[in-house]
Amino acid sequence: MSEQQADAVVVGSGLAGLVATYELTRAGRKVVVVDQENRNNLGGQAFWSLGGLFLVDSPEQRRLGIKDSAELALQDWMGSAGFDRDDEDFWPRQWARAYVDFAATIKRQYLHDLGLRFTPVVGWAERGGGFADGHGNSVPRFHLTWGTGPEVARIFVEPVLEAEKQGLVEFRFRHRVDEIVVDDGAATGVRGAVLADTDLARGVASSRDVVGDFEIRAGAVVVTTGGIGHNHEMIRRNWPTERLGPAPETMISGVPAYVDGRMLGIAEDAGASLVNRDRMWHYTEGIHNWDPIWPDHAIRIIPGPSSLWLDADGNRLAPPNFPGFDTNSTMKAILSTGHDYSWFMLTQSIIEKEFALSGSEQNPDITSKDLKFAAKSRLAKGAPGPVDAFARHGVDFVVRDNLPELVAGMNEIARGPKLDLQHLERVISARDGQIDNKYSKDAQIMAITNARQYLGDKVVRVAKPHRLLDPAHGPLIAVRLNVLTRKTLGGLETNLDSQVMRPDGTAFDGLFAAGEVAGFGGGGVHGYNALEGTFLGGCIFSGRAAGRTIARG
Repeated sequence: MSEQQADAVVVGSGLAGLVATYELTRAGRKVVVVDQENRNNLGGQAFWSLGGLFLVDSPEQRRLGIKDSAELALQDWMGSAGFDRDDEDFWPRQWARAYVDFAATIKRQYLHDLGLRFTPVVGWAERGGGFADGHGNSVPRFHLTWGTGPEVARIFVEPVLEAEKQGLVEFRFRHRVDEIVVDDGAATGVRGAVLADTDLARGVASSRDVVGDFEIRAGAVVVTTGGIGHNHEMIRRNWPTERLGPAPETMISGVPAYVDGRMLGIAEDAGASLVNRDRMWHYTEGIHNWDPIWPDHAIRIIPGPSSLWLDADGNRLAPPNFPGFDTNSTMKAILSTGHDYSWFMLTQSIIEKEFALSGSEQNPDITSKDLKFAAKSRLAKGAPGPVDAFARHGVDFVVRDNLPELVAGMNEIARGPKLDLQHLERVISARDGQIDNKYSKDAQIMAITNARQYLGDKVVRVAKPHRLLDPAHGPLIAVRLNVLTRKTLGGLETNLDSQVMRPDGTAFDGLFAAGEVAGFGGGGVHGYNALEGTFLGGCIFSGRAAGRTIARG
């Protein structure tokens, strides 16, 4: 056996890997971090994120009059997860309880001590399927980081870089792991290829030209390489056709090209248990980035509840398939039509108040932590700058002054059937006829009215109900919505110490996994559905567990 070079080798320099490394170096342990990308990509996918974090009964919630509790959050989590597999869901069930407890107790303080702060308005994401004990958040829990994803990464990057100066951390960028070394049943290191050096900017797809090889021996191996979000072939291979319908023919990528899922197979080949591989989390509100960074670069619209959601034939989606309510139910409804896209129809008044875009780069005011810029951007008349840029330049947007012209524009970019103007007039008129009273039989209008009972939604998120065909709220806008690939909800099975399990139920000595590659904990802590704000938090919680376990020795 070769000489041990570190206490741990961490594969992947994204958020989960950084958290594990931070915890290890706090305990004085030596760590080698390897990544197939260059140093510019330190922080991984977290850098590109909006920076939302799921917290329970927080000061931010209480200031807004939100009554939340660990019990309510756990009910929501379990109702959303729908755990139904005896073996594969054994550890995910335990991770779910542990994570909700973390979110309701020490999570906020842990991050606050590292310098993280939140914006004052708590978002109400994934509002659910309509049942109290079913899928969805009963109350707003999406806490937006002041500084978005780069700030979430920064609070771990900075102490890790300081540890690098102290000689506790060695980074080896452009090192691609191809094998986990196993001796006498224990993971003792990694082998792989050295890739050609590059100075490409963050997120840009890099070459896979091999210029050498390497081997690193360590006391433990921590896999933190993310999921399969840019590997469309693997997504299609694992797509849950029986549950969601046929895999979309057209998919656009919400994550960079390096999110390739390679380490899942490599770990499985080494003897790791891989579970719940058919559980994924992809969005139905994807739009093509008009200024792309990586191939097929997609941005998600994070919508308020007011846009009219139509399938490719121009029919309204049935409840609970409203914007921001039930991601997987909506996916199933869209794919059941035989097409892989849908439409939002809305007004200028709605886009100004209700459209947010995922991604740190799409929210420069909050990302830059500039109060004056944020106030001007969010309170000024008109849509926020990035949203307006998509409306003007995006290939998925149609903006017209009247419905006949709008429908003609929609038909120019439709990938499927041509929309019928008279049919859409009937659909919209029926919806508009439900606006005149403060009450309605229309479930979406009820949902909008309910949302505006929450102060945060009423002030900054949900437009006052109005007729879509009212010229005073125009122009009319249509958005072609595509399936955007994002998250892997299954993965390497781990116990509560983030130690990887073997298929026979025993722990794999020396091998740990954290973040998305571990289904954000246990091999699938979310079950079938996510409550949002839980992905970054899952990276933090599982990376923290891995680092602390190894540090204890």
